[in-house]
Amino acid sequence: MARTEIRSVLLYSAADYRMPINTVIVDDERPARDELAYLLKSFPDINVVAQGKNGLDAIALIREHDPDLVFLDVEMPGLDGIGVIKRLVERRMRLPQIVFATAYDHYAVQAFEVNAIDYVLKPFDKGRIAKAVQRAKKSMLNQASPVDRLETLMGQLGAHAAPRTATHPVKLLVKSQSRMILIDAEDMIYASIQDGSITIFGREVEGVSNYRTVEELMETLDPAVFWRPHRSYLVNINHIKEVVPWFKSTFVLKMNDKRASEIPVSRAQTKRLRELLKL
Repeated sequence: MARTEIRSVLLYSAADYRMPINTVIVDDERPARDELAYLLKSFPDINVVAQGKNGLDAIALIREHDPDLVFLDVEMPGLDGIGVIKRLVERRMRLPQIVFATAYDHYAVQAFEVNAIDYVLKPFDKGRIAKAVQRAKKSMLNQASPVDRLETLMGQLGAHAAPRTATHPVKLLVKSQSRMILIDAEDMIYASIQDGSITIFGREVEGVSNYRTVEELMETLDPAVFWRPHRSYLVNINHIKEVVPWFKSTFVLKMNDKRASEIPVSRAQTKRLRELLKL
């Protein structure tokens, strides 16, 4: 068994083993480094061994200390956080557990692509840092799957990037061919489910959602904007282009996507349609 594998087992195989988790903090802003170092003092098993202020510092400190965990800022002058990880991979250096710490909310997919285990936003919150530390411990013992990591990152976007309400995320993941694209929820025109797969149709992109059911997708969206006119469809009412009277007092919605898609309104939802659009 390799040294690093033995070390992980010794650290986390039993609750009474409390060896320190050597940690490095890298951020180009001194107040952010100080704040994070202060919060990490609350965790007895976290041992901050060094701090750096840029990407080159990060590489040098990781080489010198071989840390278990690194809190790494994304946007730094010169070599940024993403570049740091790529440089470590190019040099075949051992990758520690990486938690991105940043003031920006649009790096989730990039973080996933370079195998960051978590993504925390500034200003830091002690409870949120605690979750990141716990996730790092879990990952050291049992490496999280790519799907788990991606869902974690998307969850963080939902928790922090919601201007409408605290519970409604504004980002949705769309898998289109081999790409994973983030779109604003307001740019989703409609979603449909077929054969157990949800497809999201947006202004510029179309692809499969990581949500498994329409109900699950609805729970993350603003109910004042997103409505389910039919069991197989969820629409953004701001993207309804035309309401067409249909058979036996029902309606069809014409959407403003490139296909001018037509969405049926079930008889049970006809009353709700009249309420929404004041027909």
